[in-house]
Amino acid sequence: MLQKFNHHIDDKFPFLKEKKILIACSGGLDSVVLTRLLRNLKFNISLAHCNFSLRGVESDGDEEFVEKLADKLSVPIFTKTFDTKTYANDHKISTQMAARDLRYEWFDELINNFNFDYLLTAHHLDDDLETFLINLSRGTGLRGLTGIPENNEKIIRPLLNFTRQDLLIYAQKETINWREDSSNSKADYLRNKLRLEVIPKLKETDVSLLKSFQQTQKHLKESLLLVEDYMVLIQNLVFTETANGLKIDIYKLQELPNTKALLYELLSPYGFTAWEDISDLLNAQSGKQIFSNTHRLIKDRSDFLLTETDSNLDSESIFISEELETIETPFKLQFDRISEVNNPSNKEVYVDFEKLKFPLEIRTWKEGDYFYPFGMKGKKKLSKFFKDEKLSLVAKEKVRVLCTENVIVWVMGMRLDDRFKVTENTKKTVKITYN
Repeated sequence: MLQKFNHHIDDKFPFLKEKKILIACSGGLDSVVLTRLLRNLKFNISLAHCNFSLRGVESDGDEEFVEKLADKLSVPIFTKTFDTKTYANDHKISTQMAARDLRYEWFDELINNFNFDYLLTAHHLDDDLETFLINLSRGTGLRGLTGIPENNEKIIRPLLNFTRQDLLIYAQKETINWREDSSNSKADYLRNKLRLEVIPKLKETDVSLLKSFQQTQKHLKESLLLVEDYMVLIQNLVFTETANGLKIDIYKLQELPNTKALLYELLSPYGFTAWEDISDLLNAQSGKQIFSNTHRLIKDRSDFLLTETDSNLDSESIFISEELETIETPFKLQFDRISEVNNPSNKEVYVDFEKLKFPLEIRTWKEGDYFYPFGMKGKKKLSKFFKDEKLSLVAKEKVRVLCTENVIVWVMGMRLDDRFKVTENTKKTVKITYN
């Protein structure tokens, strides 16, 4: 297997040579074999072991085993103990998800702090089949059926071309020791149930199951590449970049065949995976929105608006004293007392200083707010003003108003209130600039 593995590295991952590599090593068969193979091929490796404190003495035994392995092979090792159950309870997630989050967060720290080029994990073909079946049972799309990626930026999985049986035969031939995780023998969650009960029966009916699965995966990945190439054309057709994020033209999208499938593929890179929620949004009322972990999608009349979930400005009020200080964050606002008035603009207004009562307040707008637009007679509700200005839902969320005693002085970046304009009777003028 060593020779076959070496050819596989030369073919798929030649860039790993001469690189500084971190191996996620649990002490089990898979990660120990990966460690031995890379060490025998003279790669520059270090080991990282996570003690999740889930199996008491057994977990501590795994840690001790990996430390001895690192010492025997004369390679550096990093270990860390986690309170996984507390983390899971605090974040209201499963123990398995907690362990995954904790280990990858720590691996990122090690990579950044010690300048590792790549993290290698020991996922093999049997793991890939399990992941395929899990995703299949959850109603995934094509991307989910392509399984575990071999190369995911800095994470490399060089054993995906090998079966667990391949690793076992190599370990037995080379008299390699490893640790058995007792929790793997319990069918108490889906992956173990598939591994212990479902997949063995599938192998009984088809002895070449893994080989056939490998071919299926190859075809699925090639199909996905075709879809991704096509989606680039669709993105150019229906996507528009705006100051607030991406805008998706619903009418143009609906003119194309397979609209729901296209929308799903457009949004899946942004973490949206719930097919029904996505397709229902096509016929939803304006203002309907759904969220992924990183993004938000809003139905806004004839468009979808796609924004990052943390892209909105802080909604807390900012108060400004009579000294007219300069605001630097979350935006820049500058006050200058001047004697000469130039042409005002959306970003620069001139205000009668004596009409201001301090402290001034900058806040987000709210329903019921109104003002007297500069150059117009009478008042107008902000909601009507925004509609006339054709502001999107996202743009409206970002609007701030400058107030004095809760009376709007300026819809910032848009329109001054006529009551505060500079007139021939003005004695003191302040110029306010907004960026």
